[in-house]
Amino acid sequence: MDTSVTLIGLAITLLIGIPLVLVLRSNISNKNKIKNIKKQYSLNNYYNFEQSETQNKKILSIDQKNKGFLFIDFSYKMETAYFVDLKNIILCNTIVTKSENPRTITKVEIEFVHKDTMKKELIPVYNVENHFLDFNCLYEDHKLAVKWVNIINDCIL
Repeated sequence: MDTSVTLIGLAITLLIGIPLVLVLRSNISNKNKIKNIKKQYSLNNYYNFEQSETQNKKILSIDQKNKGFLFIDFSYKMETAYFVDLKNIILCNTIVTKSENPRTITKVEIEFVHKDTMKKELIPVYNVENHFLDFNCLYEDHKLAVKWVNIINDCIL
């Protein structure tokens, strides 16, 4: 009887333990990727991306002192990183693109307007093609974009 209880306990422990180990390993791997990308864009430790936020496999970081913005997106098949030197930016906006149906949002982007050239640079925060009409991600990513546009505009001024 003690053997069967021990085997059942061991089986339950393995059923719970193996997924936990896999999740922790993946989490450590992602943290290392984020750390390496931040180090790559810090330009010899000039930028210190201390204020960061993570949501839906997206990481937004800003260095308010040296005016640098970093956006990392792991939600696509390939991770993408965008760096913007905010010293050269005059304006930052949230751009929402809708489909033929005016109620369906297909893209949410952060738009940066450069001082000298007035050239616009768009960073995609949400794209319906990559999220398969996940309305929770749309809502959260839209709120995240609006929040960070306000943070960036406060840093620019």
